[in-house]
Amino acid sequence: MPRLTVVMCDMAIAHSKLTRQGQISVPSEVRRRLGLGPGSVIEWVEEGGQVVVRHSGRHSSEDIHKALFGDGKPEPVSFEEMKASIGRHVRGRRARGRY
Repeated sequence: MPRLTVVMCDMAIAHSKLTRQGQISVPSEVRRRLGLGPGSVIEWVEEGGQVVVRHSGRHSSEDIHKALFGDGKPEPVSFEEMKASIGRHVRGRRARGRY
């Protein structure tokens, strides 16, 4: 069965085997380096005579929500509470000399 080599920075960091159905498994080292998780989208791009695999960088609203709030639901807050919290944050940064 033919092998597929994933190339990053002109060095092979991992190998994958192509199945009869044309599928591959992404090795754990590649997943770690690219920050891939379940549901991540990767893209295959031809660059300079090589095929490069990279993280697509497209994020769903669910991905963004999980990054901001984790798996839990955020506590609802009023507009006034948000505005006051932003004001406290800005004042705190200015007090430390970080604009």
